[in-house]
Amino acid sequence: MLVRAPTRWVGLALLSVVAAVVAITSLAIGALDIPVDVVLSSFLAFDGSREEIIVQQLRVPRMLIGIAAGAAFALAGAMMQGLTQNPLADPGLLGITSGASLAVLIALDTMGVREFTSLLWFAMAGAALAGTTVYVLGSAGRGGASPMKLAIAGAALASLIGALLTILLSMQARSLDEIRFWLVGSLAGRPIEVFWAVIPFVAVGAVVGLAFGRSLNSLSMGEEIAVSLGVRVSLVRAIAGATVIVLAGAGVAMAGPIAFVGLAVPHIARTLVGPDWRWILPYTFVIGIALLLAADVLGRVVIRPDELQVGVVVALLGAPFFVLLVRRRRLVAL
Repeated sequence: MLVRAPTRWVGLALLSVVAAVVAITSLAIGALDIPVDVVLSSFLAFDGSREEIIVQQLRVPRMLIGIAAGAAFALAGAMMQGLTQNPLADPGLLGITSGASLAVLIALDTMGVREFTSLLWFAMAGAALAGTTVYVLGSAGRGGASPMKLAIAGAALASLIGALLTILLSMQARSLDEIRFWLVGSLAGRPIEVFWAVIPFVAVGAVVGLAFGRSLNSLSMGEEIAVSLGVRVSLVRAIAGATVIVLAGAGVAMAGPIAFVGLAVPHIARTLVGPDWRWILPYTFVIGIALLLAADVLGRVVIRPDELQVGVVVALLGAPFFVLLVRRRRLVAL
């Protein structure tokens, strides 16, 4: 059942409230549960108590990075699906996540880089290089870039990078622990500097991405119709592809390659608002935040005092959900 306008605005507001509640919950729940009033006092009347230090120094950076990464992955996945007209597309389709992980491993092994903020820039560069390579390969030949050519080029590059990752990890076992969070996906242990370094990229990518709803609507009707409507298809694809690279690269740099968020959240949004990309994109943005933060909270409590990495939780929850989604709705061309 689709949500109709102006109900869509109400739905978006309600989802925003849900995301805010989950964000506050992420500050209160963990290996040590902290009352909400103590969480609030850590901002309003900080007195240096153990609980308030945990909130300020550990959980606030984790929450902020979860918000940024959830929004980035979800919006990148939605744009990827709209750009390629492939309902199973996500940022990994362009080899972005693999490229970021490979760049981090090379930085660790060959350059001796250990500072997290430095590794972040390697991840961004690897994501950008992989995405650009796929676009160049997909644009070669007659007709320029097309959804099918981009998908094939992306799958080929992702497979190649995956093989290189396996080879490097088998040769350098010492690096396995250090790169594990890039391969599994985690919000834990990130300093607040990571958020401040990456948030400009997420903000710019989100603004551009959210403005692409009308263009994606035109592309969904076919390239010829889009051209007849005055859409410069090649330019739209280039800008949208660059935006996906920025968003997905930023998400991987912060949290590692968490794939399911970009794959399934756009389908959840589409179930609520229908095929209009002007609404799918903002719904995806908010749902992605709520989903990633909720998965992180669940990972903290399910095996306390230990915790599951958010990438593992998302995969465990996402696989059966996506199977159910496929059974209930046919995944056809968008």
